[in-house]
Amino acid sequence: MLDDAALRTSLDALAADQPAIAALIERLGYPPSRQREPGYETLLRTIVGQQVSVAAAASVWARLEAALGAGCAPDALLAQDFDTLRACGLSRQKQGYARSLAELVVSGGLDLHALPQDDEEAIAALVRIKGIGRWSAEIYLLFAEGRRDIWPAGDLAVQIAVGQIMGLDARPAERETRALAEAWRPHRSAMALMAWHHYNTPVF
Repeated sequence: MLDDAALRTSLDALAADQPAIAALIERLGYPPSRQREPGYETLLRTIVGQQVSVAAAASVWARLEAALGAGCAPDALLAQDFDTLRACGLSRQKQGYARSLAELVVSGGLDLHALPQDDEEAIAALVRIKGIGRWSAEIYLLFAEGRRDIWPAGDLAVQIAVGQIMGLDARPAERETRALAEAWRPHRSAMALMAWHHYNTPVF
């Protein structure tokens, strides 16, 4: 689990070999680990939050819980009709995604508490859910399972931060961002958190 202590250990290991990362820690301090509970609710929240603001996602989630009960259990979600979920703020597309997740959980086709230990196999299991692409799967494995070597190279903020940290002239594309991170194995999750920390810290 990538808790705060493990995060610091990983970043210290990277800093020992890479002066740029040591300087980054000196300037910004350590980022928080931001761990979440693994399971259905966290993935459903991910779907609800796609392409909307944090405030809008919180509003939709509150309405869903009012209609479905705490945690928006999968069987409760599947029992609702289109109009009820629409009134809660779920578009037709997001309803499809939410139902895909709920159906896989209820049927036993996806056990979120027994995902494969191999990261790529776990990502392949998660992207079976409609609306969950590689980025969403990586974010889930990093924050909900605390896996140590997840690298969301498709994340725009990570790309921008990596370009700045590495002193590049332009933001690297996903493929280059993934290649640059090979030097950070097996601590790429910690480096992703550091990249977001860098991106979100104002420079004066």
